[in-house]
Amino acid sequence: MKHHPLQSVCQHLSQIEISNPITARLICRVIPTRCPCERKINLFGVVIIEIPPLCKLNSFYEELIGLRFRALSYLADVCHEDGHRYC
Repeated sequence: MKHHPLQSVCQHLSQIEISNPITARLICRVIPTRCPCERKINLFGVVIIEIPPLCKLNSFYEELIGLRFRALSYLADVCHEDGHRYC
């Protein structure tokens, strides 16, 4: 059976527990809410090429979004902060 190169990194990301508001805020600021690869290329106001969010095909991206969600949940549930500023 082949071992995925990012599998150990993904497992580590899924095991991170958020227990500090400073760390949670940093995670929410660093991990983007949308895939940074998604683009629309315009020419004279007309979309000529649309690049889909390719990150959704990557399991590493899924783990990052899960970590960001856990950080937002920690800020909302434990710290009683409004997470809208990170969206």
